[in-house]
Amino acid sequence: MAATKKAVLGPLVGAVDQGTSSTRFLVFNSKTAELLSHHQVEIKQEFPREGWVEQDPKEILMSVYECIEKTCEKLEQLNIDISNIKAIGVSNQRETTVVWDKITGEPLYNAVVWLDLRTQSTVENLSKRIPGNNNFVKSKTGLPLSTYFSAVKVRWLLDNVRNVQKAVEEDRALFGTIDSWLIWCLTGGTNGGVHCTDVTNASRTMLFNIHSLEWDKELCEFFEIPMKILPNVRSSSEIYGLMKAGALEGVPISGCLGDQSAALVGQMCFRDGQAKNTYGTGCFLLCNTGRKCVFSEHGLLTTVAYKLGRDKPVYYALEGSVAIAGAVIRWLRDNLGIINSSDEIEKLAKEVGTSYGCYFVPAFSGLYAPYWEPSARGIICGLTQFTNKCHIAFAALEAVCFQTREILDAMNRDCGIPLSHLQVDGGMTNNKILMQLQADILYIPVVKPSMPETTALGAAMAAGAAEGVGVWSLEPEDLSAVTMERFEPQINAEESEIRYSTWKKAVMKSMGWVTTESSESVSS
Repeated sequence: MAATKKAVLGPLVGAVDQGTSSTRFLVFNSKTAELLSHHQVEIKQEFPREGWVEQDPKEILMSVYECIEKTCEKLEQLNIDISNIKAIGVSNQRETTVVWDKITGEPLYNAVVWLDLRTQSTVENLSKRIPGNNNFVKSKTGLPLSTYFSAVKVRWLLDNVRNVQKAVEEDRALFGTIDSWLIWCLTGGTNGGVHCTDVTNASRTMLFNIHSLEWDKELCEFFEIPMKILPNVRSSSEIYGLMKAGALEGVPISGCLGDQSAALVGQMCFRDGQAKNTYGTGCFLLCNTGRKCVFSEHGLLTTVAYKLGRDKPVYYALEGSVAIAGAVIRWLRDNLGIINSSDEIEKLAKEVGTSYGCYFVPAFSGLYAPYWEPSARGIICGLTQFTNKCHIAFAALEAVCFQTREILDAMNRDCGIPLSHLQVDGGMTNNKILMQLQADILYIPVVKPSMPETTALGAAMAAGAAEGVGVWSLEPEDLSAVTMERFEPQINAEESEIRYSTWKKAVMKSMGWVTTESSESVSS
């Protein structure tokens, strides 16, 4: 009997989406943008001390290999020939910092995650050295000095981890965000691995000049970080190297975008003024500002949106960053145990349909935009004997929506033109109660694509469009139309405003909670 004929679909593109809570590998049809198959693995987060958040870089790498292999097996079962996969894009949790040994290929310490707060005293010491009348760090990087960004994490590792100091002295150390670690490993590691990053990820390190698009000597000297450990900065869409192992050996890795930039591309926000909000571990609202850097007066960041090719122009974005969104659901599951799986939250919230005056400010890592208040901590207030776990679940969902409203208000004030609707994506957007709440609290329609994996889609588009691959056209007329689901506001405007002003009262109560303790050195 003749072998079953494999389905012919034209060129396919794979995307690694390495997020804070999970790793995914997804495969798309480059002509229709249809998702054909994917696999997902949850990643462990370690909390060795209060405020510390770490992950194992090798576990992250193994999860990528596992997702690729399992997705390829699923494609074979669907009778799809994996030799049609012509390129791979990488999208990643940003800022998370890895330092590894280029001789052995071993990480020299766990990855220090973007949410980690151990660098607070480092931040305070550094901020004393920035002149009040010349914040050169902010004007060059677009970022406020905060525990969030990579430079202070690298500084902490250099100050506290002997293995890292020694490797730097002996010229064995390489630094990178997760994209760099993955691309270096996937393209051969100790055997010719490519040490690079793209402009979007580089723009989150606090060492990168977003105007000249280069590592900045003055910033590296300010943070006392040797430039020799930094990766080469490339565009977000070009061939960096080839896969050196596994089912996809020989396939070019040709797209690289920080996850929030990838979602902006995946939502096709290519024009000035287009914006998207992604609901993942945190919540990130990005608005494309075109080829110009716009500096915020209201607590937003200025960041690189994308540069889709070596000779293509760079585009910038304003970003509102919220640290805790989906992470609050994981906390209710893992720490409080009031749900067994994340999707149960919708059921609990539905039972009561209101938080009954209970407000939850999940400032687990301080408050990010628009406050940048590291002293804040999480609070649940407005509790009575009537409050139960359903009300707390509902308040957790509302918290995500209120935080989004705060960054949307800041965005509207900075741009001067209020957004008429909000384009959304990310895992949490499958929660219909959350989406309806979001429309009610913003008082504008919320619009969600029927395929919510826009982060992976953006990385796949960048990879497929790269010079030398050329299987994905980014011309406006070639972009496939996306079916959308709309959520319209259903409460009256006055009620929406009352709830929002009570939320702001709760936020004020969460502030000024902690004073910095000095973080002691770790032995290694």
